[in-house]
Amino acid sequence: MTEKTTRDLAVLSDIHGNRWALEAVLGDIRRRGIRDTVNLGDCLYGPLDPGGTAQMLMELEIPTVRGNEDRIILDEPNQHPDSPSLPFVQANLKPEHRQWLRELPFTASAYEDFFLCHGTPEKDNVYLLREVLATGCRLLPAAAVAGMLQAIAQPIVLCGHDHLPALLRLPDGRHVVNPGSVGLPAYRDDLPFAHAMETGSPHARYSLLRSGSSGLFVESIAVPYDWESAAAAATGNGRPDWALYLRTGRAAS
Repeated sequence: MTEKTTRDLAVLSDIHGNRWALEAVLGDIRRRGIRDTVNLGDCLYGPLDPGGTAQMLMELEIPTVRGNEDRIILDEPNQHPDSPSLPFVQANLKPEHRQWLRELPFTASAYEDFFLCHGTPEKDNVYLLREVLATGCRLLPAAAVAGMLQAIAQPIVLCGHDHLPALLRLPDGRHVVNPGSVGLPAYRDDLPFAHAMETGSPHARYSLLRSGSSGLFVESIAVPYDWESAAAAATGNGRPDWALYLRTGRAAS
């Protein structure tokens, strides 16, 4: 039997236009000597630096899927009145940035073992690992997650969207990994019920995966960066709520 080749993979998600955080994460990946990287979407939306972030990602040429807030950037602003930073984002993107977004796939496969999606394989705005109830947010049972992944053949599923690092082993031995958010460590949302996601610190987050004959190794990495500059940009662009998220990793002071 041929021994399975070991592969190291850096997994990014939910950058949200935070160029400062992305620069720090990419620097950490380079220092570790990791050659392969994937990106799970929500790349540009936010009151930070969407154009600068788009340029960096386009130059990387890494496997990337489209998130729900990448999708809405291509819509008319009046279709999303609950997205106050959308006009700012759209005004700060060049035509080539928009074209890059249009060409991103909804889901993708990478390096044989990995299936990439932003939310679930069917919906980019639904959490794969968590359920939001009127009483709060909870981690879904492994069997419920497996039910949403019945059509997926790869042994490792990579998802984002909820911004919280997580590793879930499914009953059939497959794994689901959420690397957390590179660029937005906390947020509030009203759907389907009001809830907050909080990591508790302002660090940029990504995951390092090593898959091989010995199994799956997952390291959740938190990287310090100049979050004060990112928070100042958020404040200057009319989002003091984002400034709080970026400085603290909390959704309330």
